[in-house]
Amino acid sequence: MTSLKGKTLFVTGGSRGIGLTIALRAARDGANVAIAAKTAEPHPSLPGTIHSAARDIEAAGGKALALQCDIRDETQLAGAVAETVTRFGGIDICVCNASAIFLAGVQDTPMKRFDLMHQVNARGTFATAQACLPHLLKSAAPHILTLSPPINLKPRWFANHAAYTMSKYGMSMAMLGLAAEYGEKVAVNALWPRTVIYTAALAMLGDAVKPELCRKPEIVADAAHAIFTTGKYRGQFLSDEQVLGDIGVSDFAPYAVAPGNTLLPDLFLD
Repeated sequence: MTSLKGKTLFVTGGSRGIGLTIALRAARDGANVAIAAKTAEPHPSLPGTIHSAARDIEAAGGKALALQCDIRDETQLAGAVAETVTRFGGIDICVCNASAIFLAGVQDTPMKRFDLMHQVNARGTFATAQACLPHLLKSAAPHILTLSPPINLKPRWFANHAAYTMSKYGMSMAMLGLAAEYGEKVAVNALWPRTVIYTAALAMLGDAVKPELCRKPEIVADAAHAIFTTGKYRGQFLSDEQVLGDIGVSDFAPYAVAPGNTLLPDLFLD
């Protein structure tokens, strides 16, 4: 399979950032994309809503369904999945992209933030995959992709943001469990960027990360597209560079926000 034309993607957290960019890459093939996210009205400090995302998807050549959905609520999630199936006839690809981030040490992490990250990241990923599975199992080429890192147990990745690390590894463990249980029927993988990706959400973290030291989300979207269309990966923790390298891409400079700079490696990668 070289194109996603006619395939249906269910993308969580896709109103902006990496999720939207993955959706737009699929839309260029003529895919159907359901955007399941919370933002239905403009956010005071973040661009994009489910409705603007849907317009962008259709402008790119796809068919879109805007779904206001909090993936922490399994009733909302079940409704969003059902509406997707009613509209497009099924689901071929589930992209578990929605994620919450709060980078702080143990004493500086309010339990409200701890709970949010675990509810969105670990629980939300598990619940999304669970809701999509009955429909994925009817697809000729089903995929589940989690946007989560390889599980690196070196203490440095827990030292300054243990709660966030635990929640992201929860997403990764969900991938491992899904791959172990359904890997013969569904291609289940995790994808993580080799370098920091600059998005509007990252910009909210302040001056800690300079845009010119990052890459654009298109590198992750192109890697996801390659995962879906080659169908060669199962149960793997993949990096964007690895996947694109496998299809012959060797020049990553065009993905840089400012080509020529030394880029920041992403978290969890040695």
